[in-house]
Amino acid sequence: MRRGPSEFLPLADEAVRAVAGPGGRHAALIEDAFRVLVETPGGGVSLNGDAEGRRSAKHAIAALAGRVASRLDVTPADVRVAIDLARTGGGTASAAAGKRGLVAAKTPAQARYLDALEAHDLVFGMGPAGTGKTFLAVAHGANQLRAGAVERLVVTRPAVEAGERLGFLPGDLNEKVDPYMAPVWEAMSAILGPEALRKRRERGEIEVAPIAFMRGRTLSNAFVIVDEAQNTTRLQMKMVLTRLGEGSRMAVTGDPSQVDLINAHDSGLAHAVSILEGVEGVAVSRFTGADVVRHPLVGRIVEAYDADAARRPR
Repeated sequence: MRRGPSEFLPLADEAVRAVAGPGGRHAALIEDAFRVLVETPGGGVSLNGDAEGRRSAKHAIAALAGRVASRLDVTPADVRVAIDLARTGGGTASAAAGKRGLVAAKTPAQARYLDALEAHDLVFGMGPAGTGKTFLAVAHGANQLRAGAVERLVVTRPAVEAGERLGFLPGDLNEKVDPYMAPVWEAMSAILGPEALRKRRERGEIEVAPIAFMRGRTLSNAFVIVDEAQNTTRLQMKMVLTRLGEGSRMAVTGDPSQVDLINAHDSGLAHAVSILEGVEGVAVSRFTGADVVRHPLVGRIVEAYDADAARRPR
């Protein structure tokens, strides 16, 4: 890369290490994105390149330094978010409170999702598994609960596998539905911690129940999460959306490509988005395989299945 005008940015040692990354990988991402040369001679970061490239690189580096100042880790995914924000002129990535401090967005789509959860009464999060739809909604809801913005955190999802046999399962309500709610409990435990989760659940501040148990209720002063919403029918979706009461907000998450209903066209998620997108107070956040934050192979698996589905006749 040809050298151009040089600029030096003084930074703390921790921030310099974060910008460089293991084996210089973070710096390489910034160099490739903005056609600049990034060097870390000590005491800061040196940028070589044209004015526009340096300006964008400084924006990304400032975002990474901000993460370090907030005692957040910096991963390659975080560098890519910072690069995207620098290209679009956006602010710093959004975050929600979690047990270990801030649960920060790992992709631009996650940042937009967290912003939507903050600004809208009803948010649809749609996309493949592993994109953080449920985890970030739970993090946001837990933050609202701890801040006193809501009195309850209510999570509901369809127990499709149980069908009409749920009542025949042994035990009380919690014992009947817990197997279907395991992913939700895992997210809550990771965010709140097991002991805080247990106490809040005992006090009735946290409730997890199947869609069927929402009928006839009004959920006031609550943050409501409808998980696996692609497996709700249209009637179930209308029912749960109209449970919102005074002082409540709702996040609806699901993967339209993973419908387990006998008649996939009866899925309430896609139908609700088709008629509610653009309505005041409603936001729709869409994720793709590029937003998968599990094992990197998961993203490639999602993309392969999407490509196969696109080739099949409709």
